[in-house]
Amino acid sequence: MDVNKNSYIFTFSAILVVVVGATLAFAAESLKPMQKENVRLEKMQNILASVKIESTPEEASAKFEQYIVEQVLLDHTGTQLTKDGVTAFDIDVVKEFKTIDEDKRSYPLFIFEDGGERKYIVPLAGKGLWGPIWGYVAFNGDMNTIYGSTFDHKTETPGLGAEINQPDFQDKFIGKTIFEGSEYVSVEVVKGGTDVSGDKHRVDGISGGTITSKGVGEMMERTLNVYVPYFKRSQKAAL
Repeated sequence: MDVNKNSYIFTFSAILVVVVGATLAFAAESLKPMQKENVRLEKMQNILASVKIESTPEEASAKFEQYIVEQVLLDHTGTQLTKDGVTAFDIDVVKEFKTIDEDKRSYPLFIFEDGGERKYIVPLAGKGLWGPIWGYVAFNGDMNTIYGSTFDHKTETPGLGAEINQPDFQDKFIGKTIFEGSEYVSVEVVKGGTDVSGDKHRVDGISGGTITSKGVGEMMERTLNVYVPYFKRSQKAAL
């Protein structure tokens, strides 16, 4: 074959593209199970982190089985439902948030227990300045007082909105309450620098990250509202 001909160059390039493409496709397909497992373990770690249980990827599965004693699935009205072969853990709340028909959304709840003491963990999903945000909020046994929280993001601005995944912001929610008497009021995230001392229903936002901070408050108010009927029924049953 004359290597100086254009036909040789085109043939060689085509073969190279096919070989490289096939190699990359094979590698991507081979890595999928590992990627899925990493996502699963990270999700377990985040759920446990909301109740202040730290775990490595190697420990996550065992600790999740140890501490998460029940998984509940709710519909958009806060009514408990069952789906064949589907657990609360299987639900991707970011995808559910993007579902246009709210009636078809499912809302997971994880019940943590340690030494007879229960916590109720609610997954959240919403929108920040540049993309999706999500997190987990854990409530004490009264299903009113926040015990812990974790938040994360995909594309928020470093040093500003991206700070929602830092303890300095997350810890501000500890001890806040979502009910005023029997009325649901949620927790509002206000402009950074606002004095919220002594206020059980407001959190000081991130200075310079107002839109992302407001996004956290919005996803809490909207999502937790779905859980209110379940919380109230459980509170009444506990009396």
